[in-house]
Amino acid sequence: MSETLILSARWGKPGSAKLENYRADGGYQALDKALGMEPVAVVEEVKKSNLRGRGGAGFATGLKWTFLPKDIRPRYLTVNADESEPGTFKDRYIMEHDPHMLLEGIAITCLALDIHLAYIYIRGEFAKQARALEAAIAEARAAGIIGPRLLGKKDFALDVHVHRGAGAYICGEESALLESLEGKKGYPRLKPPFPAVVGLWGKPTIINNVETIANVPWIVQHGGEAFAALGVGKSGGTRLFGVSGHVNRPGVYEKPVAYNLKKLIMEDAGGVLGGRKLKAVIPGGSSAPVLAAHEIDISMEFDAVKAAGSMSGSGGVIVFDESACMVRALARLARFYAEESCGQCTPCREGTNWMEGMLHRIEAGHAGAADVARLEQVANSIAGNTICALGDAAAMPVQSFLKKFKPEFLAHCELRRCPCGDTAWGLTQEPRDAVAGPMRYAR
Repeated sequence: MSETLILSARWGKPGSAKLENYRADGGYQALDKALGMEPVAVVEEVKKSNLRGRGGAGFATGLKWTFLPKDIRPRYLTVNADESEPGTFKDRYIMEHDPHMLLEGIAITCLALDIHLAYIYIRGEFAKQARALEAAIAEARAAGIIGPRLLGKKDFALDVHVHRGAGAYICGEESALLESLEGKKGYPRLKPPFPAVVGLWGKPTIINNVETIANVPWIVQHGGEAFAALGVGKSGGTRLFGVSGHVNRPGVYEKPVAYNLKKLIMEDAGGVLGGRKLKAVIPGGSSAPVLAAHEIDISMEFDAVKAAGSMSGSGGVIVFDESACMVRALARLARFYAEESCGQCTPCREGTNWMEGMLHRIEAGHAGAADVARLEQVANSIAGNTICALGDAAAMPVQSFLKKFKPEFLAHCELRRCPCGDTAWGLTQEPRDAVAGPMRYAR
């Protein structure tokens, strides 16, 4: 029996982004069904589905929707398409290959929550994907799917706009995204209040990831229980896993949410490149704590990965083989977080630069064991002491790399050089750059 494909079923079909082809494959039937349902019934289906946020936090989507105050209007929906987490590259395929699926999910969500204006905040570098979304929105408006009436049947005005960011990772944080959308500098806000209560322009706002919203049409069409049955426990459905690094077949794989991580790497992604031994895996984007090779025989379900000491996060799986220098790889990640810190919080603004500098000295053999201890101390001082999660995102890789591979850090200090050699892989080589991710998909 073949696995159920929800999000990637139409990828690769000629003209998959076109409205006529989307409708020929059953597109917008879920919206038509939702028009005949009470809004609260749509929300209940999403709650029953056990759909959890696919942007990283894994919060229950239906429950999040219920946080909107009942008596305050207008409300807004913001779709977070600012996919900037290193090792994460799955949302771009939804927007490029099936933008109408996302648009249908937006329409159903807005109908259920009495929202009449939605924004898709997209990463500035995603020019191709932004054009695909703009074209899909124009098609939907011309066809009367959105606009003054939904599907030309219901008097429910809905407009959707694409807003391109300017390449700031921090704007993937939901409150910084709102600040940017309002035309201000992308500084994260203090919480509470949360966006569902005080969001865009001070009004209630729901913020969901692209993949999260793209699941809504299937849930409405097939029922929340059917979606929940594809998963396990509190996590329903399938997920898009982006596998990059030292594997033979890097790409995006749609699998059940509780799929085995080892199977994903060794079977679906073709195993470790060149037949070399596996060394480590980051299971959920660069901010997720690293797992050693012997720790990857686990379910990728959110709570299972948490129990293993990491996070399923954004589903970005970064694979390291035995040739990888973990110090070099961590230094590359530290440089990213130092560059992307917005500078609002002192621990993050100062600490990320300190960590980057110390890691480069360790990697070059210009540091001692005391510097390794100091690096860990700085990471511990950042974690939990910033307004948003970027501080934690920068600290957790350092903490976990040191926990799992400290002897390698100390070897750099003792030998006064990199013991892995000058050709050791550290997240920077082409064509498998784990920061950018391979621009392909696989099923």
